[in-house]
Amino acid sequence: MEEKLISRLESAVARLEALSSSGFASRDIGGGDDASSDPSILAFDDLIRESFGRVSAAAEKIGGQVLEVTKVLGEAFSVERELLVKIKQTKKPDMAGLGEFLRPLNVVITKASAMTEGRRSDFFNHLKSAADSLSALAWIAYTGKDCGMSMPIAHVEESWQMAEFYNNKILVEYKNKDPNHVEWAKAVKELYLPALKDFVKRHYPLGPVWSATGKTVASAPTKAGPPSAPAAPPPPPASLFSAESSQPSSSKPKEGMSAVFQEINSGKPVTAGLRKVTDDMKSKNRVDRTGVVPTTDKGGAASSSSFAKPKTGPPKFELQMGRKWVVENQIGQKNLVISECDSKQSVYMYGCKDSVLQIQGKVNNITIDKCTKSGVVFTDVVAACEVVNCSGVEVQCQGSAPTISVDNTGGCQLYLSKTSLETSVTTAKSSEINVLVPGSDGDLVEHALPQQYVHLYKDGKFETTPVSHSGG
Repeated sequence: MEEKLISRLESAVARLEALSSSGFASRDIGGGDDASSDPSILAFDDLIRESFGRVSAAAEKIGGQVLEVTKVLGEAFSVERELLVKIKQTKKPDMAGLGEFLRPLNVVITKASAMTEGRRSDFFNHLKSAADSLSALAWIAYTGKDCGMSMPIAHVEESWQMAEFYNNKILVEYKNKDPNHVEWAKAVKELYLPALKDFVKRHYPLGPVWSATGKTVASAPTKAGPPSAPAAPPPPPASLFSAESSQPSSSKPKEGMSAVFQEINSGKPVTAGLRKVTDDMKSKNRVDRTGVVPTTDKGGAASSSSFAKPKTGPPKFELQMGRKWVVENQIGQKNLVISECDSKQSVYMYGCKDSVLQIQGKVNNITIDKCTKSGVVFTDVVAACEVVNCSGVEVQCQGSAPTISVDNTGGCQLYLSKTSLETSVTTAKSSEINVLVPGSDGDLVEHALPQQYVHLYKDGKFETTPVSHSGG
C-alpha cells in the first residue's frame, strides 16, 4: 500500500515537472523562470526577434537618428516584455499602484517623444512615427470596460492610426529615393499590424491576467511633479502618454496672445513667460478689457457684449469615439496640445477662455465655438476651420486650409503662412477681422477685412461695395 502511494506521488511530480518544462505551469507561480516560459511570453519573444528584428535591420542600413529612435523602440518592447512577466507574478493593483507599475514604460515613451521636440530634423517623420506608435503598448493598462480606454485589440489598431500619418509620409518621400527607408516604414507598421495585434488577440483579448496569489504593487509616494501638457486621453495611469511637459525658458517674459503665437513659431515652449500671472492681471478680473481686438461696432455686427456667456461646465480634453477631439471649458490653459491626430478626425473647441490650443498634424475640420480671448494654432485642415460666436480670438494656419469662416464673431486675428495664402476667408455678422500675411521682406503685414458695405441701386440691381478703411 505504501509503495503504491509513493508511486502515485512520483507520477504526479513527474507530470508537474513536464508541464512546467513545456511552459504550461500555473500563472500564479512566483518564480521568474516559470513566468518567462509561459506561451504568451515565448510568443512575445518571437515577436521581438522576428518583427522588431526587421525594423532593426532596416535601421542599421540607415543609421543616424533613425537607428537611435529604433533602439528606443526596441527598449520599449523589452520593457513591455518584462512587465508581462511581472504581471503573472503580481496581484492586480489599484489605480495608483498601476501607475507605479507602468512607470518604466512611461519613461521610455517619454524618451521617444523627447526626440521629436526642438528643431525639426530631416528625419522628423521617422521620429514621430516611432514615438507615436508606442502608445499601442499601453494595451497592457486595460483593466476592464470602465477603465476609460478601448479593449486591447482595438487600442492597438487605434494607436497605430495615430502614427500612420507620419509613416505614410516616409513611404511617399522615399518611394523613389531610398528603399531602406521604405523597408523601415513598412517594417514598423508590420510590427504593430499585424504582429502586435495578432499577439494581443491570441493571448490577451480581454487584457492582462494578473496573479491571484502574487505580490502586491506598492503605490508611489505622493509628490509634486512637473505639469504635463494634455495629450490623447490616456488609459490609466493618466501620466503614461503625457510626454510633453513645461520647460523653463531663458527668454524674456512676454505678454498677450500674439506673444504666445510668436513663441510657438520660434519653437520655444508655449508656456515660457506666461505662467506668472497675478489675480489683478487675470482677464476674468479686468473690467477694462473686452477682447484682444476691441469691438466698437454698435450696429448689426457682433460685439463682445452680444455674446451669451457659455454655460460653465467641467473642462474636457478628450478624443471621442476615435473621431472627434473635444476641448471644452478650458480656462487659462495656454499649453493645450493635440499631438496625435489624423485627417479623419475633427476638433471642437467650446467655451474656452484665455487658452491656446495647438493642433500638430492634419485634421478634417476645426470648429471654435463661444470662445473668448483664446488662440488656435493648427498645421493643416482638410475641410475648413470655423470660428463661430467668439470674441477676441486668434487663429494661425501653419500649413494649408481650403476655407476659414468667421461667423457672428467680434474681434478675430487670422495668421496665414506662405503655404496658406490661397485660403478662402468668409465672414458673416462679424467685426474687427484682421488677416496677417507674410510680406516680401518676411514680416507680417496686417489687412483689415471690411465690415461695412454700401449698397447702391444701379441698372435694375443693387451693387454692393465695401466701405474703405480710413488710412487703408
